[in-house]
Amino acid sequence: MRYYIAVFKSRSQVMNFANLLRANNIPCAIINTPSNLGKTCGLSVKFLYDYFPKIQNLLRRNNFRSFDGFYEVTNNFNGTNIQKI
Repeated sequence: MRYYIAVFKSRSQVMNFANLLRANNIPCAIINTPSNLGKTCGLSVKFLYDYFPKIQNLLRRNNFRSFDGFYEVTNNFNGTNIQKI
């Protein structure tokens, strides 16, 4: 299984970003940030790659100062692999 997450350093910006995606008909979920990603607020926004270009555009047009990056998360038989995009 492969999905993407947007990581922030502010919980309120996670919530605002998720609400922005939903307002633009982009399915998403708020999840716990993988612990090996360092200092974050502990929550991230999960979404499918199909929406990535639109999500990047929304992020550029809005002021999310605590945005920390996009990550690709892949789950397979060997465990979970997380890679910054």
